[in-house]
Amino acid sequence: MRVLGLISGTSHDGIDVAVVDFAFEQGALTGTVLHDDSVPYADDLRARLIAALPPAQTTLAEVCELDTLIGQAFAEVAVRAAAAVGGVDAVCSHGQTVYHWVEGDHARGTLQIGQPAWIAEAVGAPVVSDVRIRDITAGGHGAPLVSFLDELLLRGRGGETAAALNLGGISNMTVVADGEILAYDIGPANALVDAVVVDRRLNDKGYDDDAAIARAGTVDEALLAALLADPYYALAAPKSTGKEHFHLDYVRAHIEGRDISDADLVRTLTELTVRTVADDVRAAGIRYLAVSGGGCHNPVILDGLRSALPDVDVVLADELGAPVDSKEAILFALIGWCTLHGVPAIVPGGTGARAPRILGTITPGEGPLRLPEPVEGVAGLTLTTGS
Repeated sequence: MRVLGLISGTSHDGIDVAVVDFAFEQGALTGTVLHDDSVPYADDLRARLIAALPPAQTTLAEVCELDTLIGQAFAEVAVRAAAAVGGVDAVCSHGQTVYHWVEGDHARGTLQIGQPAWIAEAVGAPVVSDVRIRDITAGGHGAPLVSFLDELLLRGRGGETAAALNLGGISNMTVVADGEILAYDIGPANALVDAVVVDRRLNDKGYDDDAAIARAGTVDEALLAALLADPYYALAAPKSTGKEHFHLDYVRAHIEGRDISDADLVRTLTELTVRTVADDVRAAGIRYLAVSGGGCHNPVILDGLRSALPDVDVVLADELGAPVDSKEAILFALIGWCTLHGVPAIVPGGTGARAPRILGTITPGEGPLRLPEPVEGVAGLTLTTGS
């Protein structure tokens, strides 16, 4: 079964897509990545999205319009990706998170927009969507869903404690030790740096390309200490967070009354990611760390982690068969396959849910909705990249 996965993450800069051809035999699932890509949002659409995100105020009219416009943008990407491989059997779309509602240590709700009916109409295949909320209704955080994929990829690493780290807008980590799994959001990865770069127009890319800005600055230790004192870091896992907490006004509140240059601010916010991740990696006794997401292209972050963690084998997730820039799109292709086959795509230790749950809702494609025969579960996963 060929499943097309789509996601725009917490960096809200564009749409990641992957088409994976899955084959299932005797409990083992093999996925061949046939196509992967990342397509930026149109500038005007991204500007409207940013303007509507917390802590900004917006209207239901704007949410409705963005739901349609983002759904259409996802549909365009899906059509091109499906055509590139000669068609797909199904699509799974994460959409765009616009609000993740957390109170204390509990997630109460989550909202992803990007109307899936536009995708189903354009591609003609059934679309799985709205995949986070079922986990939340079962007591989970709805995040990090990637823990399901991570656990499958990290199986068989012997007795060592292994982890997968994703550095998107928010950093999240899946830890596998002695057959047990724990996953949670660590804190900001690119979210705060991106917000500063865009707000201060430090370049025309909207992020710190090759860490050029950070490398020109130095860490403000007093500011870093204040940032590290955020109570979120002391919460026990599993836990989740997002741009509802870590946003531009959060930075402004911390630098009010401080005399700090743009480069020093970006360097300090980058170091915040290194320190928070390294502290949690050490605390968990991790010896193998596979990194993915946009932040792994930031040399200050990646070199900082390797320097801070000399006893840890820090590698890119490609080593596990998951390309660093398309891993989350692959995840959603996997979730789509699981939902259509009646397989839960969460593990309780990954999100905090009481029990595994089948995720998402299904929008039919062109013809009658015919689901494949259900399977009992997935005992293992091997990912390869097609030619």
